[in-house]
Amino acid sequence: MVAPAPGTLLIADPFLKDPNFMRTVVLLTEHRADGAIGFVINRQYENTLDELLPEIEGHKLPVYYGGPVQMNTVHFLHRYPEQITGGIEVMKGVYWGGDFDAVVALINSGTADPEMIRFFIGYSGWSEGQLQAELDEKTWLTVDATRKLVFHENAEEIWKDALKHLGGEYEMMINFPIDPQLN
Repeated sequence: MVAPAPGTLLIADPFLKDPNFMRTVVLLTEHRADGAIGFVINRQYENTLDELLPEIEGHKLPVYYGGPVQMNTVHFLHRYPEQITGGIEVMKGVYWGGDFDAVVALINSGTADPEMIRFFIGYSGWSEGQLQAELDEKTWLTVDATRKLVFHENAEEIWKDALKHLGGEYEMMINFPIDPQLN
């Protein structure tokens, strides 16, 4: 396990029953003494970007459920540091946020590659000490993120692939039932 920091993946324990985070993978984008912020990267939202933002003209890019906090906000991760300035590098080559007008222009010009940009509605947040308490309770497994996992082509496979990335005994968890009492 790695210490939580920007660029760390939080992989939900197979038995976590919180509906907001059951079988999720969260990319931490900020981790400080007063709290942490991240985005669930493996749960696609029911609306596409053009349905949420009128300035996006007919581009049906997927949107992901970033977390239960501020569900009226849209955030993004990208691999376009030259075209979308002002983003914060959260891991090598992956940026959080930046100039939103540049994002709109990139999408509306048809040059945005869905493999290089991800949109999220809401975010996941932890107050001071909350994430550490959850880590102490073994709610999350931690591993350094990879661009392949963050921009995975199949959101439904990210949780399993993240456990495979941990390897060893964790790979066995892929087949654990959600509720072992029903087994």
